[in-house]
Amino acid sequence: MKPRSPKVRATVDRIEDDLAVLVVDGREVTRPLASLPEGVREGDVLDLESLEVDREATEALRAEVDQARQRALRGKTPPPGDFDL
Repeated sequence: MKPRSPKVRATVDRIEDDLAVLVVDGREVTRPLASLPEGVREGDVLDLESLEVDREATEALRAEVDQARQRALRGKTPPPGDFDL
């Protein structure tokens, strides 16, 4: 039985006019907004194979960012990595 390869995911970092800036493996890449699912928004996690929003991964990422914001507001050290305040 062939092992399943891990999903390739991207996070929508920002939308600029008709371009979406995605973060894939720590690198920024751009895609035409029209090539992504309708209604995609900043912070969504996309499965690059199916080009669909991964709702579960998106909610997990949003919860992680929210927890980091709460820690920062309490003056505690946020976790390593990039996140928006």
